[in-house]
Amino acid sequence: MSGPGKSTPEDPWPVRTLNTKIADWIHRLGQVWVEGQITQISRRGSKTAFLQLRDPSADISISVTCSPAVLDRCEVPLTEGIRVVMAGRPSFYTGRATLSLRVTEIRPMGIGELLARIERLRRLLAAEGLFEPGLKRPLPFLPHGIGLITGRSSAAERDVLSVAQGRWPSVRIEVRNTPVQGPTAVPAILRALAELEADPGVSVIIIARGGGSVEDLLPFSDETLLRAVSQARTPVVSAIGHEPDHPLLDLVADLRAATPTDAAKRVVPDVAAELALIDELRARTAGALRNWVSREHRGLLGLRARPVLADPLRMIDERTESLERTLREVRREVARFVGHEEHRVESLAARLSTLGPAQTLARGYAVVQRVHGDDPPEVVASVGDMPIGSQLRVRVADGAMRAAVMGTDKKRDA
Repeated sequence: MSGPGKSTPEDPWPVRTLNTKIADWIHRLGQVWVEGQITQISRRGSKTAFLQLRDPSADISISVTCSPAVLDRCEVPLTEGIRVVMAGRPSFYTGRATLSLRVTEIRPMGIGELLARIERLRRLLAAEGLFEPGLKRPLPFLPHGIGLITGRSSAAERDVLSVAQGRWPSVRIEVRNTPVQGPTAVPAILRALAELEADPGVSVIIIARGGGSVEDLLPFSDETLLRAVSQARTPVVSAIGHEPDHPLLDLVADLRAATPTDAAKRVVPDVAAELALIDELRARTAGALRNWVSREHRGLLGLRARPVLADPLRMIDERTESLERTLREVRREVARFVGHEEHRVESLAARLSTLGPAQTLARGYAVVQRVHGDDPPEVVASVGDMPIGSQLRVRVADGAMRAAVMGTDKKRDA
């Protein structure tokens, strides 16, 4: 046997028991405060009003019931898409096993609360690095195709299409019309973003919407959408509202455009302007090339006009003539020098001959040498060197003779 409160194959619970136990557990929660977005309002008679409350960041909702008086007490008329905070008790209806929230108070979220929530989300995403410039993908210069997510027949769609086609008539734009405000906007935009991401012909995606209030632009500060954009492989351009509007999508997107028109100008190149620029660059390139050729031609003419290139052998001829002239001068100088030296040698030879012993002997002088046996003869210069009986050798101009000293005379001949 199973214990109390237990169910077994032998002792199963009836459905009513299961539903009753689930209801007991749910009713133990007591009163709770819930935040969400109203997606449906229905008044049935005068006793009960039915609402649908959706989580803005997930595809999750819950049924809400309340007295019509609760709706009437709200300071702001409740409409579909408005964000609210509700106080109520979860209620489980055992008959059909349905869960609902029975609320007793509904408070619309004011602008200040919405802005505070957006600011908290901004700080969270900034701390995770989703706004870092290094994550921004560059836009293609010439996109193969452009994805456009915007409201159906909206001014933003007309602006983007007219400007894009005016700048590039053959541009291909894949348009995905989605709600751009209210509870159904975020899921529809996410589906459109996934479709365009999967299209290999789409090079850039524009998310565009006209201006509006903070509540109208809330879908573009939705955390789920922001994370999907940050993870997209295709560059995304945010063109939400006007210049003063700053949803968080502007910070996550790869490029923020001030308006949908500005987005079209930033994404689609102006073909006419680009062609004009190409023509201008071609003209400038051709002009620069012509100027360069002309400058180089003038330089070449200048080089060719130089004597060394105009008559390459002229320098060699001039050098040859100079060398021959120098050679003639050298030869002339050498001949003059040799002749001068020959004349000087002849003069010195003549002087040497005049001063030499042979000339002296020819004038009647003689050289007297004393002979001592086999010893070489010695020239005598004094009478004292020639004692009587000394053997002498007397050399004159035409020969020599031998003599002996018979006597001496020391007197000088005047």
